[in-house]
Amino acid sequence: MAIVSEEIIKEKYQNISVSLNERSRRMWAGSEAIGYGRGGVSVVSRATGMSNKTIYRGISDIRESQVDSENKGDRIRKTGGGRKKISLLSNGELVNRLTALIEPATRGDPESILRWTSKSTRKLAEELNRQGVVVSDTTIGRILKEQGYSLQANRKTQEGGDHPDRDRQFEFIYAKINQLLAQNQPVISVDTKKKELIGNFKNNGKEWSQKHTPIEVEVYDFLSKANGKVAPYGVYDMANNKGWVSVGISSDTAQFAVNTIRTWWYQMGHALYQNATELLITADSGGSNGYRVRLWKKELQKLANEINLTIHVCHFPPGTSKWNKIEHRLFSYISKNWRGRPLLDMQTVINLICHTTTQAGLTVMAVLDQNEYKKGIKIPKSEINSLNIHPDPFHPEWNYKILPNINLNV
Repeated sequence: MAIVSEEIIKEKYQNISVSLNERSRRMWAGSEAIGYGRGGVSVVSRATGMSNKTIYRGISDIRESQVDSENKGDRIRKTGGGRKKISLLSNGELVNRLTALIEPATRGDPESILRWTSKSTRKLAEELNRQGVVVSDTTIGRILKEQGYSLQANRKTQEGGDHPDRDRQFEFIYAKINQLLAQNQPVISVDTKKKELIGNFKNNGKEWSQKHTPIEVEVYDFLSKANGKVAPYGVYDMANNKGWVSVGISSDTAQFAVNTIRTWWYQMGHALYQNATELLITADSGGSNGYRVRLWKKELQKLANEINLTIHVCHFPPGTSKWNKIEHRLFSYISKNWRGRPLLDMQTVINLICHTTTQAGLTVMAVLDQNEYKKGIKIPKSEINSLNIHPDPFHPEWNYKILPNINLNV
C-alpha cells in the first residue's frame, strides 16, 4: 500500500472539513488513520491538528456504526463468515502452553524464559510464536479472561510468622487497656512514623487546585538535595483522642522515644491525669521501643523515677504493628492531611501535623526535638538486672512494669 504523505491528508482535510460536523470529522480522521496503517493516528493528528484521543474516538465511532449496521441486518457477509476466532475447545494445546508460561513453577518448565520477566500479553505472545504457535497479544488477552485470569497486584497479608500466642497477647493487651482506663489512668500508644525528607520533593496523594497548576517538585528524592531528614515519634492518648508528635532531627533511638513520652507527659498528659499513679504504654515489638532494646527499658526507668509513676509496657507480637492504635488513629490522618504537599521545611512539617483533625475530635500537638541522640549505646545485662522491672507471668518479654525507685542511680 502506498504511503500517503501528511501534506495530502492535510489538503484533503481542508477541502472536506467545512462540510462535516464534529462527529463526521473525527470519523473521517479515523478512517484515514485506519487506511494509513501502523502509525496512522499520529500522522493524521499532525496533519489535521486533532488530538490522538479524538481520532481514536472516531475509529471507535466507525466500529460502532459497523456493529449497528450488522444488527439492523445490513450484513454483506452472512453470520459466521470471515476469519474464525481461535477456539479454546478445538485448540486445547494453546491453552496448555499458555498456562505453562503463566505458572512455570507448578505447571510448566521451571527454566521457562518468562519465569523471571513480566508476563505481559505481548511477551506471552512472543514466546508462543517462538514455539511455533502463531497468536496475537489481543488473542492472548481474550483467552486469559475466558480462563479466569486477570491482572493482579501484590497484596499485603502476611504479617510474618504467626506466634502461637498472638491472639492471647492481643486479648491481654486490651484487657490491660480496659483495666487502666476504668481507673482513669493514662493509656498511650507509641511508635515512630516513617522518616521524611525535608525539601521540594514529591509527597504522595492529590489535593484540589486549579487545573494544570501542579506543584513542581524535584524529579529525584536524593538525600544530597534535601534540607535534612526528620523522624516523627508519636504518642496517642486513647482515652482523650489526642496526639503528640516530637519531630526529631537526629537518630531514632530509645532515648528519643522516651524523651517524646516525657515531653508529652509534661506538656499534655499531666494536666489530663493529675491524679495518675500508673501509665500504660502499648508499643511495637521492634524499632527504638522494641522489647529487646535494653536502652528503652533503662530510659523508662529514668522516666518512672522522674514522674513517680508505675509504667506498664505491653508489646504487640512481632509482625502485627498495624494493630497498634497510633497507626490508624493518628499517623494515617497526618499522612492524609499533608498529602500532595512538599515538606519544604521543619515548620511546614510542624504546622501540618498540628492542623491534623478528624470528625471524631482528634487534636494533635507537635514540637521540634533538636537534641542529638547517639546511636549504638550499649547497656550491659548487669545494669538491666539492677532496674526495678517486674515481668508479667504471661510472656514476660512482652509484658512488664517498671516501678519508680527514687534512690536508683540510672
